[in-house]
Amino acid sequence: MPDLAPPVWIASAAVLGLLVGSFLNVVILRLPARMEAMWRREAHDVLGLEADAIELPPGIVREPSHCPHCKHRLAAHDNIPLLGWLLLKGRCRYCHASISIQYPLVELLSGLCSAVIVWRFGMGWTAAAGLLFTWTLIALSGIDFRTQLLPDQLVYPLLWLGLLLSLKPLFVSPSAAILAAAIGYLSLWSVYWVFKLLTGKEGMGHGDFKLLAALGAWMGLSCLLPVVLLSSLIGALVGGTMMALKRHERDVPMPFGPFIAAAGWVWFVAGDRMLDAYLHFTGLR
Repeated sequence: MPDLAPPVWIASAAVLGLLVGSFLNVVILRLPARMEAMWRREAHDVLGLEADAIELPPGIVREPSHCPHCKHRLAAHDNIPLLGWLLLKGRCRYCHASISIQYPLVELLSGLCSAVIVWRFGMGWTAAAGLLFTWTLIALSGIDFRTQLLPDQLVYPLLWLGLLLSLKPLFVSPSAAILAAAIGYLSLWSVYWVFKLLTGKEGMGHGDFKLLAALGAWMGLSCLLPVVLLSSLIGALVGGTMMALKRHERDVPMPFGPFIAAAGWVWFVAGDRMLDAYLHFTGLR
């Protein structure tokens, strides 16, 4: 384990995470809308219909932030991560509509997780890669929670980056990364088809296969079984709690991607310690 980073670097990572979290909110909200509009345009092109009539939603980078209700452009001080939402008391300054709790939660999560990454890995390329890994998982989780989609535009770069980092190797060797990516994908793909053949229903989305493959590319074969078990446990606890509180209907599908992402991040940060604790507890070490 690398030497722990000084507190100033951990605090700086937290601030950076808050700032990135603000951008992640934009990605979570705007990327699915733009994807849907592009799909509609492509469908119109295939059918020979007029596609220009389909207006694209605001872009992710260029268009400034605005209230989703009154469309008023937000002032710079309203966009201060976490603090802006608190100062506005969760309501738009102009139309007084409620601002989703998602905004401060994503920013806070990004800040805390970024600080943990730098605390865990110190300063260097490992921490930089870990931050990208963390931010991508947060964006994917937010999108999946809202839309039950895991966009290829985010999953594939995560997968390819994990494979490229194995060339160094930063976390695992190339052979381990490639093998784990393939087995990670095929394992959930097999579960998907067995479940569909037995029940006639789809138990999970194809994005879940790709996400587990990406995690395998980053962490190797040793992560796959723990991630699947942890994600299932987290999903069961969260789903059971939400249904008990009547926050989620039993027949309504629940996205599994956020649980895979959460389990993958936990194993990325503390997997070695968790494995050592398990082996010590069972007497295998």
